[in-house]
Amino acid sequence: LQIWPGYSVSIRKKDGGLFLMVDTVHRIIRSESVLALMQSICKQSPSSFHDECTKQLVGSTVLTRYNNRTYRIDDIDWEKTPRDSFTLGSGEEITFVDYYSKTYGITVRELEQPLLVHRPKEKLMLGGKPRLDMVLLLPELTFLTGISEIKKDTRVLKDVMREMLQSPQQHYESLCSLLRRIQCNQEASRELSRWGLILSPDIHRTQGRVLPSERVNLRHCSFIPAEDVSWGREVVREAAISTVDMNCWLLVYPRRLQDVTKNLVALLRSACGPIGMQVNQPALVELKDERLETYVRTIRSILGNEDKVQLLLCITTGTKADVYSAIKKLCCVHSPVPSQVINAHSLLGHSAKLKSIVQKVLLQMNCKLGGELWGVDVPLKQLMVVGMDVSHGKGMRSVIGFVASTNQVLTKWYSRVVFQLPQQEIADSLRLCLANALQQFHEMNHCLPKKIVVYRDGVSDSQLDTVLRYEIPQLQKCFDTFENYSPSMAVLVVQKQMGTNFYTVSSEQHSAAPPGTVVDHSITSTQWQDFFLLAHCPRLGCSVPTRYICVLNTANL
Repeated sequence: LQIWPGYSVSIRKKDGGLFLMVDTVHRIIRSESVLALMQSICKQSPSSFHDECTKQLVGSTVLTRYNNRTYRIDDIDWEKTPRDSFTLGSGEEITFVDYYSKTYGITVRELEQPLLVHRPKEKLMLGGKPRLDMVLLLPELTFLTGISEIKKDTRVLKDVMREMLQSPQQHYESLCSLLRRIQCNQEASRELSRWGLILSPDIHRTQGRVLPSERVNLRHCSFIPAEDVSWGREVVREAAISTVDMNCWLLVYPRRLQDVTKNLVALLRSACGPIGMQVNQPALVELKDERLETYVRTIRSILGNEDKVQLLLCITTGTKADVYSAIKKLCCVHSPVPSQVINAHSLLGHSAKLKSIVQKVLLQMNCKLGGELWGVDVPLKQLMVVGMDVSHGKGMRSVIGFVASTNQVLTKWYSRVVFQLPQQEIADSLRLCLANALQQFHEMNHCLPKKIVVYRDGVSDSQLDTVLRYEIPQLQKCFDTFENYSPSMAVLVVQKQMGTNFYTVSSEQHSAAPPGTVVDHSITSTQWQDFFLLAHCPRLGCSVPTRYICVLNTANL
């Protein structure tokens, strides 16, 4: 792997004036070419070579080192090879082999490789020239970027993140270095002067405020979290708000991990007392081997014969995601039952670390069974909080994730996933989800919420008007389902990837801003009511706030 540092740069008009938005970014480049990956796929899956290549490559981003440009792979043209010709801007016909030889001095070695297809989204290039409908790339000269495969190996991922993340002081110095280089560059200075612009010699400094810490409530006590906003120790020492006893549960494990499994059960049963749970002895199911088919066949058989299983806990080995995915598909789709998957690697550590892992697993399982871990004081009565996101898949099919609170302390939730057809409007599904959530709220509280706060994720600035003009009216239509019902509503769009970082400055030393930091002026939008909130304490890197854009506020919050 290679990690290439760089900058993301854009210009935005804010309440405080015209801002140059700069952030440090890194691009991870694989050392092997796409051709090498395709050859590896061919050896592993010769019968489904084309399908596997399409699955692994289409939608990925690649870099061409001869011009340091990135492209998204939209298709693979299996009919074309480097021997084929294309037309240059001058009108000359030239083969790909000759083009790379004459232009970049590169000798193409594999003459039978297919070509990768990139279709630019932008219709015009800089300067107004029309962009090509299609760009063809050679797998031999392209390299995958990103960390999709690295995510499966936590140790490698930690090393990569440690290399990429900068401390606040390092981040500040990187930005100042770029500013100095721009100011010392005569060509850049002339261009700024031509536009009548002056670049500030330092990053923007403004006043923020820090919100007071929220009190966290458990069953028998409450407390103010530490400065790093963590309360992991407290929640395993005191009883959760509500718990569900594990009376009938299954534990599936490979034969060679028999001792590890027995130790896990003992730790679960000893750790459950302080949090208020009771964990009975599970029904143990031993696997003769660790193949994917064995896991699937055994779990399907058990769940098909048992109808009173509260939860399935499964121990897996290795780092492959296919076993995890298969188990979750079985337990979520084919035979719905709460499930917990633990990798055996995490159960082989030091005893103190293992105890901490087991405690966290217990808390997760309690939630999946319907328990409530902790809460905060909620001053608003008859309030419903809604969260929604839309994920767009490669095949144009979208998936909507929807959750809504159903009790006063926001610890019980209605959830739904909707698969969206290409021609179907997103708002239609959102309206159905909200109507069902309101029905669930009424069943639990014998009343409907007076205020609804919606947090909408996955929306860019260019789509805000669509949310206001189309999605919100569709959501409000579902209120007509209930007689004489017209609640107030606040809709906030949540943006997490903005390239904005917060520091606190003391004696010219830059450090991470504290959790609870709010900035609601200067760097805010001129068109929308928005604010920035830092709600976490970063262990590594800078303090990256979340932006909240209030699109509607009839609740007067």
